[in-house]
Amino acid sequence: MLDIVWQDPEFVVVNKPGGLLAVPGRGADKQDCVTRRVQKLFPQCIEQPAVHRLDMATSGLMVVALTRQAHKELNRQFSQRMVIKRYVALLDGILAKPEGTITLAFRLDPENRPYQVFDPVQGKTGITHYRVIAQQNAQTRVEFFPQTGRTHQLRLHSSHVLGLGCPIVGDALYGTGRNGDSMLLHAAGLQFCHPCTQDTLCFISSPAF
Repeated sequence: MLDIVWQDPEFVVVNKPGGLLAVPGRGADKQDCVTRRVQKLFPQCIEQPAVHRLDMATSGLMVVALTRQAHKELNRQFSQRMVIKRYVALLDGILAKPEGTITLAFRLDPENRPYQVFDPVQGKTGITHYRVIAQQNAQTRVEFFPQTGRTHQLRLHSSHVLGLGCPIVGDALYGTGRNGDSMLLHAAGLQFCHPCTQDTLCFISSPAF
C-alpha cells in the first residue's frame, strides 16, 4: 500500500512512511520502494520516475513523475532550487537561538558509507534555514527549510557541533538512536509548479510525532 496524497496524469504526490526506501537499492531485499509501488499502481509510469529522494528513515511528502515531460520539468525545478521544502523534526537537546541558517560543506566518507563528514575543502556546501517551534523535556521541535538538497543534509546539520549540535531523535547514524528506531524527521511541506500548467501547488502533511 502507498498513501497517495495527490494524483495527476503527469505525477503523483505520496506520503512516504519512515523505513521505506525512496528508490530501489542493491540486492533483492531492497527492491520494495516508493517508485516501484508507484509503478505497480500506475502501469503507464516511466521507468525512472524519481525527481528527488527522501532518506529511508525520513517520512513525508515525495513527488514522483509519471511522464517524461513531468520528470524533465520537475527535475529542472529541483535542480534550480525552485521547489520549497519544509521539514519538521524533533531534536535531542535545547537550541539557544530561535531561528537561523546553517551553512556547512560535507561529503561522503568512502570508508563508512553512507556516512557524511564535514569537509570545508572538498565537501559540497549545504544551506539550511531553521526555526524553533517548541521546546520541552530537553528536546526541541523545529522547522527546517533546506535551500540545498545534499545527502543527509538535515541530519548532519542538526548533529554536527558546527551546526545545531543536537541530533534528530531516533537517528541511528548521527545521533543516539538504535537501528530500528523511528527517526523523527518528516517532510511536512512541498511546493512546486505543475509541470504542464505552471500553476503553483502546495502540499502539507502533518508528522505523526
